Amino acid sequence: MREVIADSGFSRRFQEFVREVCRWAVTITTNARDGFKVHTRRWVVERTFAWFVRYRRLVVDYEYLPETSEAMIQAAMIHRMLRALHPHG
Repeated sequence: MREVIADSGFSRRFQEFVREVCRWAVTITTNARDGFKVHTRRWVVERTFAWFVRYRRLVVDYEYLPETSEAMIQAAMIHRMLRALHPHG
């Protein structure tokens, strides 16, 4: 991950945390009072979340540690990539 896209409702504290601790770029979208606007890359995020629903352990928050959840997400994405490389196996 290199960039976080957030709306203007997120606090400055969150934005600073993402920039300084995670070292990711932060893009703030326009204010909600301007009306709903679809972000051009939002479908990528929505599609990825839809893929996660196929993995039972990712549907409900079973894990105690966030590191375990992160490992399960990585395992799910590795499985997706392997299936894309060799779909009939």
